[in-house]
Amino acid sequence: MIKTVVSGAAGRMGTRIVALMREMDALGLHGAMESASHPALGSDAGQIAGIGNAGVSITADIAAALSGAQALIDFSHAESSLPIIRVAAEKGVPTVIGTTGISRDGVEEISRLAEKIPIVFAPNMSIGVNLLFKVLADVAKVLGDDYDIEIVEAHHRMKKDAPSGTAMKMAQVIADAVGRNLDEVGVYERKGMIGERTRKEIGIQTVRAGDIVGEHTVMFCTPGERVEITHKASSRDTFAKGALRAAVWIAGKNPGLYTMQDVLGLR
Repeated sequence: MIKTVVSGAAGRMGTRIVALMREMDALGLHGAMESASHPALGSDAGQIAGIGNAGVSITADIAAALSGAQALIDFSHAESSLPIIRVAAEKGVPTVIGTTGISRDGVEEISRLAEKIPIVFAPNMSIGVNLLFKVLADVAKVLGDDYDIEIVEAHHRMKKDAPSGTAMKMAQVIADAVGRNLDEVGVYERKGMIGERTRKEIGIQTVRAGDIVGEHTVMFCTPGERVEITHKASSRDTFAKGALRAAVWIAGKNPGLYTMQDVLGLR
């Protein structure tokens, strides 16, 4: 059984990871972390997840939580994720990162830390979404410049980063497939007299409302035809199950930066 630590253990994703881990033979809850000011500190992680006593208290002590660990699943916050991953790298703990909103500098540091430990870093742990990344690349290559490309994503009102990491990954996959620089062609807001749409731009638009778990639609549009590819998540369990699958997969891997595409054997 792989001794696993969950960072962000009292959050929306962390609680589901803790709950679903109990159903697995391959993984066992070894530690649980939250920020120093979190009201769940000192509470049993299983109690917070609604599955009864797990015998693991939630702590803010990163080093203590990771002592003796064999895997880390991080669904914390962008500002707290890197300090945790640094300690994991020092202790040689393979890491799965599902935290979104990490800065470009942070992503570069994660790449450096992956020289010490294996890291699965993915904006979305859903198996369906990661299959969709591959499909989108194929569709974009075939349709090419003859179709306008728009991405619309919707999430719950509490989500802090925008656009979602998944929408940005979709945009990057498509931009790479059609040979465009996303930094130059990405359009994130339209208002006023903006003129005609350019042929090369890729629109990425954001909705934040209610309790939407996660919805992404990519539209390929040309006069007379529109192709829409949509993924809708109705439960966070789909992301939690993907993260748990990644934690099992990463055990014993060589240091390096991996994605869910690697976990699922899609590349």
